[in-house]
Amino acid sequence: MIQLTPPSNNSQFRFGDFELHWDGERQQLTLFHFETKQTLWSTIPQQGWIRASHKEDTFDESRGYFFLKQQSLGSTSAQTVDSIEYGDTQDQVVLSGYLQGSSKYQYRMLVSAMDDKQIQLRVELDDSSNLNHIQLCFSTAPDNQIFGFGEQLTYLNLKGRSFLVLSQEPGIGRGVQPLTWMMNTFFKAGGGWNCSNAPAPYFLTSDGQAFCLENDEPSFFDLSESTTVDVDVFSNVLTARVFFGRNPKEIVEGYTRYCGRMAEPPKWLDNGAVIGMQGGTDAVLNTLGRLQSAKAAIAGFWLQDWVGARTTSIGKQLWWNWELDENRYPNWEGLLQTLHQQSMVALTYLNPFVVDVSEREGVRRNLYREAIDKGYVIKRQDGSVYQIMNTSFSAALLDLTVADCRVWIKEVMKEKLLKLNVHGWMADFGEALPFDAVLSDGSDPLTYHNRYPVEWAKLNREAIQEAGKEGEILFFNRAGYTGSTRHSTMFWMGDQLTSWSQYDGIKGAVIGLMSSGLSGISLNHGDIGGYISTNPPKIPFNIPFIGYARKPELLKRWIEMYAFTAMFRTHEGNQPTRHIQVDSNEDVLKQFAFFSRVYKELAPYRRGLFREAAEQGLPVVRHPWLVYPNDPESLSLRWQFYMGDDVLVAPVLDPKTSVVSVYFPKGTWKRLSIGEDVESDGEWREVDAPLGNPAVYFASQSEYAELFEGIKNRWGQ
Repeated sequence: MIQLTPPSNNSQFRFGDFELHWDGERQQLTLFHFETKQTLWSTIPQQGWIRASHKEDTFDESRGYFFLKQQSLGSTSAQTVDSIEYGDTQDQVVLSGYLQGSSKYQYRMLVSAMDDKQIQLRVELDDSSNLNHIQLCFSTAPDNQIFGFGEQLTYLNLKGRSFLVLSQEPGIGRGVQPLTWMMNTFFKAGGGWNCSNAPAPYFLTSDGQAFCLENDEPSFFDLSESTTVDVDVFSNVLTARVFFGRNPKEIVEGYTRYCGRMAEPPKWLDNGAVIGMQGGTDAVLNTLGRLQSAKAAIAGFWLQDWVGARTTSIGKQLWWNWELDENRYPNWEGLLQTLHQQSMVALTYLNPFVVDVSEREGVRRNLYREAIDKGYVIKRQDGSVYQIMNTSFSAALLDLTVADCRVWIKEVMKEKLLKLNVHGWMADFGEALPFDAVLSDGSDPLTYHNRYPVEWAKLNREAIQEAGKEGEILFFNRAGYTGSTRHSTMFWMGDQLTSWSQYDGIKGAVIGLMSSGLSGISLNHGDIGGYISTNPPKIPFNIPFIGYARKPELLKRWIEMYAFTAMFRTHEGNQPTRHIQVDSNEDVLKQFAFFSRVYKELAPYRRGLFREAAEQGLPVVRHPWLVYPNDPESLSLRWQFYMGDDVLVAPVLDPKTSVVSVYFPKGTWKRLSIGEDVESDGEWREVDAPLGNPAVYFASQSEYAELFEGIKNRWGQ
């Protein structure tokens, strides 16, 4: 049992726009906003809020997934508060005392005003202690909802749940059974509901509480109790921030001051869809012809196989040696000239791995050998190269703690990508740093693991800036952590299963868009139609209950939904011949071409949202509560979202369904597609939404009403 021995008197400290109050009778510490008297953070009465422990943490890695084993070697059980006083300035209050267990450990807690929206909490332990975990426990309202934690792909409200915040592969299945069981049993690749490429130790609640950790170390959040938040940081120093906002938009604005905001994407993105495809120069020109015949609006072609393709256990993957495969893409300059003449661009692919290509013909540079010879890859404890298994091949991961390595890979980007006149790339991976790796600068992988995807995004951005291409180039990441948004120009949600599931599929994509938007990832999108087929490539038929592949209806519904996101991009998937593609037949091609034109026509409105993202941190895709915080029904919504504040999107997320339930806030809502307008006092309606005619509405009072009316009048043409 935790016992607290505090000063018995009441104390109040004004610092900046905030006030800290110590209630000696209730033995409770509370942070207020001075003007509004809003409670921002408080401890639990009669209970200590700081604990510490010594744990042995072991992370086992398998293909980018991490499995944690812990052994407790001791912990504290009591806290004293011996003094509360101003620090070096009037903007800081310092508490000090002891944590008691088998031994006695001194601590300090510094509470500092960072600006008019942010308070920093820092807990430091005596350097002589062997404690390597700090737990911070504080109160939360029993009936509130808790959102955030970066890109979460299964649940929006995380109240009542407990989970590790760690950047890693999300998994194949993530709870879809029996697929997840099979993937975990045979490949350790099934993942779980809380696994995310881009998590963040940050949340905001429905009653205005907002908190984040500054730590890069892994952390564990226990939200299982209705009135408490228990945070365990894998460090002997805990640094956090508490945010003030009068509404959720103000909270997101305050949080993104800290974590960073995403810049406006280049103007070429406004021109339409980005077509993800493989196959070489002739294949691109043939696909271009089919798309143009259907009057598709095209911004560019994303050619991930520019480096050449290889066959692996999951289907088609790439040769991770970052130079153009001229046999696959002959006359590259002519291809780009053809695209540029039609206001289209080319994008490619990159990640922080390198593979050995010594046995591959036609290679001009073996970047794997160069990186190893220069000492630019992570090592094992014995000094050997750390080979990380991907699917059925292994690769070496660049050591981004080496300054010369960063210079080297940026020069590769400039020489091998930017000089090819590409306008962007997928900056894949970043979440795979093993915890038993050796980094050249002596950094602890425990601290650097979550920092790696941030540094990977930063490095990509630096290469663009150094080449004088800022504002022209767009790269998109899937891996991230706190701070990634300061550097990345676009996110995407990784590899969804081609299913209808909430755990891993189209429903999970809706959750991912809204959770990430509430977490400062303002520009996000996904693979249209999903990515993963789980049928073994060599088996020609579908395996019941385990085999998934993209079907026409699922692809069409995904097309309808993603036309109202930040980027409209296709992907052939891991097994292109297994999946239906956007140009596989005339019916699908017609729908895709039409919604590519809708995406393009929305450019003026979306460009305004891009500016809001850059200036305020607000997302393109918004949870209804972000738009209507005073409408209590908005908190319960999960399967509809807003593009900005003015466009309501209620996608159909179930097969063989043509009717969707839509909640309309008070106001006049005009159907963007074909159908009746709605005058609402705040009510639910059943809305017809057959394929090709989704339930999309715009607010009649929108300043973009004329733009929306034009789209409405041309719908279906």
